[in-house]
Amino acid sequence: MSKQVFSTDFYGKNLTVEVGELAKQANGSVLVRYDDTVILSTAVAGKEPKSVDFFPLTVTYEEKLYSVGKIPGGFLKREGRPSEHGTLTARMIDRPIRPLFADGFRNEVQVVNTVLSVDQQASPEMAAMLGASLALCVSDIPFNGPIAGVNVGLIDGEFTINAGPEEMERSLINLEVAGTKDAINMVEADAKEVDEDTMLNALMFGHEAIKELIAFEEKVVEACGKEKIEIPLFELDEALVQEITDLCNDEMVAAVSIPGKLERYAAIDEIMDRVTAQYDEKEYADEETKESVMKQVGIILHDLEKNEVRRLITEEKIRPDGRKIDEVRPLNAQVDLLPRVHGSALFTRGETQVLSVCTLGAMGEVQKIDGLGLEDQKRFMHHYNFPPYSVGETGRMGAPGRREIGHGALGERALAQVIPSEKDFPYTIRVVSEVLESNGSSSQASICASSMALMAAGVPISNPVSGVAMGLVKKGDDYTILTDIQGMEDHLGDMDFKVAGTKNGICALQMDIKIDGITKEILQEALAQAKVGRAQIMDCMLGAIPAPRDHLSKYAPKMHVMHIDPEQIRDVIGRGGETINEIIEKSNDVKIDIDQDGTVVIYHSDQEAIDTAVSLIERIVKKAEVGEIYDGTIARVNDNYAFVTLFEGTDGFLHISDWSYERTSKMQDVCKVGDVIKVKVTKVDDKGKVNVSRKALLPKPVKKEEKNEKNEK
Repeated sequence: MSKQVFSTDFYGKNLTVEVGELAKQANGSVLVRYDDTVILSTAVAGKEPKSVDFFPLTVTYEEKLYSVGKIPGGFLKREGRPSEHGTLTARMIDRPIRPLFADGFRNEVQVVNTVLSVDQQASPEMAAMLGASLALCVSDIPFNGPIAGVNVGLIDGEFTINAGPEEMERSLINLEVAGTKDAINMVEADAKEVDEDTMLNALMFGHEAIKELIAFEEKVVEACGKEKIEIPLFELDEALVQEITDLCNDEMVAAVSIPGKLERYAAIDEIMDRVTAQYDEKEYADEETKESVMKQVGIILHDLEKNEVRRLITEEKIRPDGRKIDEVRPLNAQVDLLPRVHGSALFTRGETQVLSVCTLGAMGEVQKIDGLGLEDQKRFMHHYNFPPYSVGETGRMGAPGRREIGHGALGERALAQVIPSEKDFPYTIRVVSEVLESNGSSSQASICASSMALMAAGVPISNPVSGVAMGLVKKGDDYTILTDIQGMEDHLGDMDFKVAGTKNGICALQMDIKIDGITKEILQEALAQAKVGRAQIMDCMLGAIPAPRDHLSKYAPKMHVMHIDPEQIRDVIGRGGETINEIIEKSNDVKIDIDQDGTVVIYHSDQEAIDTAVSLIERIVKKAEVGEIYDGTIARVNDNYAFVTLFEGTDGFLHISDWSYERTSKMQDVCKVGDVIKVKVTKVDDKGKVNVSRKALLPKPVKKEEKNEKNEK
């Protein structure tokens, strides 16, 4: 196929797609040019289905530092493991694509988005999402797309599409939304406490722009899309389905309704283990037949569980643990569990429990970012850990996976909206959420626990943030929206819609669905129901700690801010850092951050150490001011002048005429080196030269005429 080029104007930026020239051995490939951003997206499918019970889709977002003219900072000078941003972007592209493959699709599919050039004003993330969709659509891989995504902002009262980073600094909303031409199927957002109606309007505005992109994609696919290949889908043996249903469906129905998670799962596992063992003992024609049957047995048993959960919710409005559809599980909130940390809090909601710990550090401890964006450091970090014991299992421990990175980032987006500015609170802030128990919505529990940990640490957040996860079970046109979903409802339902915010409005959203999309009405109802749930959770949190503390922990670094003339920064640092290292050593290893504008921040847990450092710096930067009086020490004497040391590093020039009102022949006649005299600063010139006077402090002598007049009276 020869190269074909398609172009359109999309909200003031040129969008061009090239097909047929690059990566031609992939099933599908496109080059997306979005102004000067360039993304190569490819899609490849395995020839044979995998013997797994899930769809093996992998989406990657390959950040190449040459795309922004950078050389990697590591020792090897090449790109290493994906950055956090790269991982989050890959997840964001995966989520709207995954539901649009047919049930039973078991061939491995890999979608690779390589960032070749970045124009900061033209979103590479949204270009990659378009490229991923098009690579699949023009390929011969069966895919029920296209999809597209946009970034929506709210700047000066107007909604925007894919605005640049400088503009987005002023935006009240930062919303990534994706979907098909018919419905929205992925949402990721942070916002500065906006109301539900504003957020809903932003979502709908974004969907209208998505429709424009999809219309453009359809033209590309019509012109150069390949004919789709027939891929055999995994299907269950209907006779086996009926056989197992008759065998244990009644028992499964009873087990699903057990309220406690562990007891319910134990009962379900017992049924599954017993039925699995029963089929494992049967005789089969060969091992391949046995393997096929055993795999189907597991899927059928899981489907029995799933069907009963969904039937109870949609038809009888009964949840597995017996709650009402809008009922939040029992809540508990505590602070100060850990005596030596800077701030700690425990939040429990049903069988989900998170311990969050806040640590404060100097501004010099910010996270350095080696990425494609303009941001090169991060002052506030929220990290999320999900150990296997939290769900009663054994498993891998170590570096965070994609899910943990995603949940941590969602909490960070929510809490960042209420973090005080560097000017108001010059600390680096790290919050770590340890999931101790999990039965659904641990990411939102981490937001609640972390909000309280920040307050317990004395971080003056503008408002506490609470979060709740909403669910959806849809059957035909009927649907049920659930408040505070548990693990089973998340796993077996159609939607996971997380909403976090303050009393004033929404701070973060995240939505994933397993169906083709959801309507405006469902979104509106879910947002309204979530608002009620968030308020109930907030009441519990405020019962444990009603406001940020007005003091820091005695173990947290104390802080003092002072300002010096930027020209004096070099004096404080000294040659090769000699001076500042000496200050640090004399002040019990304080931490000192100096900004280019002359702001100096000193940190230490001991106030006395901070005071010592302040005193040492003040000595270095102190300047004499006109009118100040000093007890100075004569440093040098000449016939007509002397130099008087006012303080360390500053001498004043004392001319003979400023010694006294009486005539002085020589300075040596009236003073010597080492004498201490009181002088007043009379002048400081542009170069910092200081003139002083002793005479200015002496009583002025009375003239003869004035004496005579006085005597006559």
